[in-house]
Amino acid sequence: MAPETPASEASLASEASPASEAPGASDWHFTSDVDEFLAHAEDFLASRPDLHTVHLTVTQQLRGSGPSAYGERSPFLGFLTRGDGSVGAALLHTPPYALRTTRLTAGECEALASRLLALGHPVTGFGAERATAEAFVAAWERRTGTPGKLQDLERLYRLDELMVPTPVPEGRARVAGPSDRELLIRWFGGFVADAGLPGGRDAGDWADFRLSYGGITLWETPDGTPVSMAGVTPTVAGQARIAPVYTPRELRGRGYAGAVTAEVSRAALTRGVGEVLLFTDLANPTSNALYQRIGYRQVADWAVYGFGERA
Repeated sequence: MAPETPASEASLASEASPASEAPGASDWHFTSDVDEFLAHAEDFLASRPDLHTVHLTVTQQLRGSGPSAYGERSPFLGFLTRGDGSVGAALLHTPPYALRTTRLTAGECEALASRLLALGHPVTGFGAERATAEAFVAAWERRTGTPGKLQDLERLYRLDELMVPTPVPEGRARVAGPSDRELLIRWFGGFVADAGLPGGRDAGDWADFRLSYGGITLWETPDGTPVSMAGVTPTVAGQARIAPVYTPRELRGRGYAGAVTAEVSRAALTRGVGEVLLFTDLANPTSNALYQRIGYRQVADWAVYGFGERA
């Protein structure tokens, strides 16, 4: 059974965006109902599937797995309507992860900061394209006196022309199956720890979800020992994102990550995915160089800030 939404959040969502409301003013509208959110924002998100990849994939999993897919608290979702009633921006917040928005102007960041404070919605972290993130952090600090601390700089890449990095290590790729579940749980924990991510998701639920659609590929040595993994999100609006990519520390530097990432990318293209995407940590020059060798090209840079404790 999904955990109940705290009364304060439920009332905020219903007051801010009642189901019967037909938004027409230039304003933010909030809800915890993913179907209601997508009824308004899905076309907008699909208009730039590369820039909106996180919102598309996260809401897809919320729709399929329920509101507790990313943690115990229900999601907080929002969309910004322009004066003509069209949707021009969207946000999602799945605590304990940072609140994330699509691209906003500086003025829209000011308005959003004011609305969130008026609603009393807690914001411990914020992520967006870098210019948007910087504008929101400045607006939040002016209103609260709380400075934002840069936690991550990420680069979004899109696959251009696939190139398999050489030399290819011995072994082969295979799609993970139910017998790999315990391995995936351990490696997901290793990935979360190495990336410094909050621990909101249940590793078993994550593994079950990925196994349900063949969403993890392993690279294994000739004797059948798994040495690296690369995942891919479900395809939504013609895009899919490679994530996570993980090799245990003691096995790194042998080409396994490059080989399995190239294989997952090839499989996505074979399925007809229009845009194959991935994020990298800009603080990791090795991974950035690797993905460019495979054929990924820069789309945009993202920044994630924390307010107080790490989001």
